[in-house]
Amino acid sequence: MVVIRLARGGAKKRPFYNIVAADSRNRRDGRFIERIGFYNPVATGNAETMRVAADRLAYWQGVGAQLSPAVARLVAQTGKAA
Repeated sequence: MVVIRLARGGAKKRPFYNIVAADSRNRRDGRFIERIGFYNPVATGNAETMRVAADRLAYWQGVGAQLSPAVARLVAQTGKAA
């Protein structure tokens, strides 16, 4: 099953997450199919907190990919803000 989830990157105590479409059997930070966007929880000032390619997200959901709970929450927050 394809799942859209967060893959952690960044330094210690400075998390940065890529939003990726990946096979659910792969590791969290392992191989993925496509990078859809990013989430930066420690963004300050004019730095962008989150970006998601809405067309690619819709495509993956259309072919049966499931959102992880964290990504579903972030996408819902972004939808309210826009």
